[in-house]
Amino acid sequence: MKYIISRSRFFKALAAIGMFFAGAFVTTASAQEVAAEAAAAAESSIDPVAVGLNTLWVALGAMLVFFMQPGFSLVEAGFTRSKNTANILMKNFFDFMIGTVLFWAVGYGIMFGAGDFMGMPNFFDIDFKDCMSEMGIPNFAFLIFQTVFCATAATIVSGAMAERTKFYMYMIYSLLITVLVYPVSGHWTWGGGWLSTFSIGTWTEGFHDFAGSTIVHSVGGWMALVGAWILGPRVGKFAKDGSARAIPGHNLTIAALGVFILWMGWFGFNPCSQLAIASVEDATASTLVFVNTNIAAAVGGLAALFVSWIKYKKPSLSFTLNGVLAGLVGITAGCDAVAPAGAAAIGLICGVLMIFSVEFIEHKLKIDDPVGASSVHGVCGFTGTLLTGLFAVKGGLFYGAGIDFFLVQLTGAVVIGLWAATMGFIIFKSLDKIHGLRVEKRIEEEGLDVYEHGESAYN
Repeated sequence: MKYIISRSRFFKALAAIGMFFAGAFVTTASAQEVAAEAAAAAESSIDPVAVGLNTLWVALGAMLVFFMQPGFSLVEAGFTRSKNTANILMKNFFDFMIGTVLFWAVGYGIMFGAGDFMGMPNFFDIDFKDCMSEMGIPNFAFLIFQTVFCATAATIVSGAMAERTKFYMYMIYSLLITVLVYPVSGHWTWGGGWLSTFSIGTWTEGFHDFAGSTIVHSVGGWMALVGAWILGPRVGKFAKDGSARAIPGHNLTIAALGVFILWMGWFGFNPCSQLAIASVEDATASTLVFVNTNIAAAVGGLAALFVSWIKYKKPSLSFTLNGVLAGLVGITAGCDAVAPAGAAAIGLICGVLMIFSVEFIEHKLKIDDPVGASSVHGVCGFTGTLLTGLFAVKGGLFYGAGIDFFLVQLTGAVVIGLWAATMGFIIFKSLDKIHGLRVEKRIEEEGLDVYEHGESAYN
């Protein structure tokens, strides 16, 4: 009898275990089916036409921002002397080539990967970020768009350190800004880091830099200022009494062409940072950015033209060119957030400020910046970021929203500026101590083209 009872309990237990595993299997299978159904539903909810239009929009933006690279090359070459043109062109090519490879390999992960101070590198892997579900574009589209931005940040420094820097020392700098300096501060902001959620008082939407007045331009501008300071002025730039001497560029025609190219390229830099165009809301937002970008550039150029005319008795072409760039840099942070009148005010302020900044850096600080990169990108990038906190329709001080948004903008611009300047000092000072940043005096006087590259741009 006990044996029969024990055997009955055994079969009951066996049946219970069987039912448990059967239930677990059914539950697991059901869960897999639910997950598959959810994935299929998500995929079916994607509008292929919208994805196609948005991808085309981002790809067009990437091409326009890439075209800014020859724009920077022509501006820098035109504002400097012909004997260094090949060197300048080589530096701008190198910036984009090394930036493409290293940002894909390391920088993209540091900028957009998971982490507090910086993201995980995710070497050569971009699939950790699902851009299709987040933004409605393929991962590759977002990668190429961010790559051309990184190259822009790197190439800004080239002009400030032109005509006297060893090429292989510049190569090391370009590598480091691509894999570390730009991606880390980019992670704090566009990568979901602490500044993207930073709040003060009633402003809880974080630091706002739509297309990179601070994240791209100010980072490059402050590093340019520090690099030019450590490098020292060009031979003959300052007289014995400390007064500055003009060293004219060799070709304002190609410099002007470069600015026209940059102006056009900015229509990819800013409007396409919306990352979408297929909906009515995205189309409206993108075209507002387009209009604001153009107005700020035009007013910045006009401001520099008339101020230089009043100050120096002649309307200066070189200052007008930099005034256009100053307006473009200044509006980049808040081009999506301000009204056209606000864009005009930002362009006006940055166009005027640029002239006085160039004069202060050259005559007071005794820093030789041949193209004015520190003023155009550093000073105007910083200023444009702050002005967003004043002129933004939502949250701006001038629209009655209080000072909280402005203080968030100030905090972000100062912190990122300090990061860029500190890293610039560490990088350039270390390179200078280890092997010297600067070419020999004889090479500088005769030109870097032949000595550094074995060929000349003009024959």
